[in-house]
Amino acid sequence: MSLLPLNGSAGEFDLNDLRHLWGVLSSEDRVTGFRLLSRDDAEDFFLSLAAQEQAEVILGVPSGERRLWVRQLAPDDAADVIQAVPRETRDILLALCDERTRREVVALLAYQDDEAGGLMSPRFARVRSEATADEAVRYLRQQARRQLETIYYAYVVDPDQRLMGVVSFRELFAAPGDRLVRELMEKDFISVPEDMDQEDVARLMSLHDLMAIPVVDIEGCMKGIVTFDDLVDVVEEEATEDMQKLGGMEALDTPYLQTGLADMVRKRGAWLSVLLVGEMLTTTAMGYYQEEIARAVVLTLFVPLIISSGGNSGSQATTLVIRAMALGELRLVDWWRVIRRELASGLCLGCILAVIGGIRILLGDAFFHGYGGHVPLLALTVAISLVGVVTWGTVIGATLPFILRRFGFDPASASAPFVATLVDVFGLAIYFTAAEIILRGTLL
Repeated sequence: MSLLPLNGSAGEFDLNDLRHLWGVLSSEDRVTGFRLLSRDDAEDFFLSLAAQEQAEVILGVPSGERRLWVRQLAPDDAADVIQAVPRETRDILLALCDERTRREVVALLAYQDDEAGGLMSPRFARVRSEATADEAVRYLRQQARRQLETIYYAYVVDPDQRLMGVVSFRELFAAPGDRLVRELMEKDFISVPEDMDQEDVARLMSLHDLMAIPVVDIEGCMKGIVTFDDLVDVVEEEATEDMQKLGGMEALDTPYLQTGLADMVRKRGAWLSVLLVGEMLTTTAMGYYQEEIARAVVLTLFVPLIISSGGNSGSQATTLVIRAMALGELRLVDWWRVIRRELASGLCLGCILAVIGGIRILLGDAFFHGYGGHVPLLALTVAISLVGVVTWGTVIGATLPFILRRFGFDPASASAPFVATLVDVFGLAIYFTAAEIILRGTLL
């Protein structure tokens, strides 16, 4: 059954209604609603969609209309759409592009989609260094009619297309008409190599508050520009990927509702299996201390408290470190500073939890008499264990992302469940070792 409130006549469907319903509509209903929009609304809405959704619309409309919508896209956007469709469909969409756009898209498809080259637009404003300000303005006005990606900056290139400098439109308009571009251009500019990772590009643009950044090849030749709006989806994609990995699973390649059941199970099941094997070590550790448990069953009451505290502290530390790495606040060389900081934090946090845990045990025994004899020693055992486990969890949680990055892995793979599982085993060892020392001759 269709969810669209259609009244049957084209052009009468409200754009706001479609925006509101878009997330819950089937592919067929999305295309139906889209085709009922007015032409202006349809163009605005189409350009606001993600590449996957644009591809869905293009493939859903009649073949005679597809060329119209493909040619609405800038080359970098068209490349994103073509990458979002099955391989057997890519040539069909590519053939709908005009000749110039097709050449540009083919060149962009040669890059990885998470590299600067895969994000850039090849349409940028360029000027000659020997041109005057008036000549540059007239030339840029002509270029602007050819759908430039942005008109914030013009890029000064030599005859071999090597980037010489950057000049803003504001400087060109404000300068005397006979001033040469080479006198106005900024020679100390920031550029990125074409193979730079998209996350690093986003961080660099954010750090320097840039609206656009030039992309150059190994010889310094200008290849294109990455604009701020190109990176909005990148930032969201990277943040989503990190959050999913921190949750203890592989990152999804498609939106949640568009991910098939088989892919969902595979991406979640693999990590769950690894975590299960890790938790089996916890069972092994419990078995190693079964004699102590048999003599003092009361110790088992506090096992969940001990291991959860260690896991929680480790998860906090790894989340903080991974996020700081993602923002460029931490580098590999900072590992020792982080370890010292987290060691101090872990000791302080452990002492806080130790006080709370010790008081809870003393009060629980005073009111309910549920822990038998030697309660002060039991409270001391739990308190010291909490200090050790929380400190250990914090240090491990902070260290693991550095280790992963050192060996070329994504630090976000140090997921919170993985850190918690790792800490559980050592947490039990710390707890029962403390119990064996403090309670020897009493409960043990």
